Amino acid sequence: MKKQHIFYGYVLIGFGVFFLIKQLDLVWFQPYESWPTFLIIVGVSFLIHSYSYRVYENIFIGILLLGLGIHFHGLERFSFWVDHWSIYILIAGIGFLIRYVKTRSGLIVGAILVGIAVIMLFSVTLPAWFTWIYGVIDFLETFWPVTLIAIGVYLLRVKR
Repeated sequence: MKKQHIFYGYVLIGFGVFFLIKQLDLVWFQPYESWPTFLIIVGVSFLIHSYSYRVYENIFIGILLLGLGIHFHGLERFSFWVDHWSIYILIAGIGFLIRYVKTRSGLIVGAILVGIAVIMLFSVTLPAWFTWIYGVIDFLETFWPVTLIAIGVYLLRVKR
């Protein structure tokens, strides 16, 4: 129970610093006075708590929130920032891979998600000899809910 209170302490300190900087009206911080900053604060709080108290299962949610916050700030600030749905899959895959380093679980899921994200990100500019992938991508984009259902059924049937 005490560890959960410490997590909330990290979140409150982060929000307090955010609102103090906003109250002081610092010019260099004004571009970051938006809702993605809250995602970053909560994500960093999860990561600090995870590494400080060895609650490594929370690394995934920390990376996910931090990555989403950075992504949304990038979309607002930079014209070159990639706005493709596969970025969300990439962030989740990176979260699984970083959590794997400490928990030794999630490597295959992370690798699959990162692989799918990379293929989808670069599927627009594939070389001519690799055009068969367009048919696979069209199939996956049409029937991806079936994949989610299959994975869910598999996870329900697997014995631990």
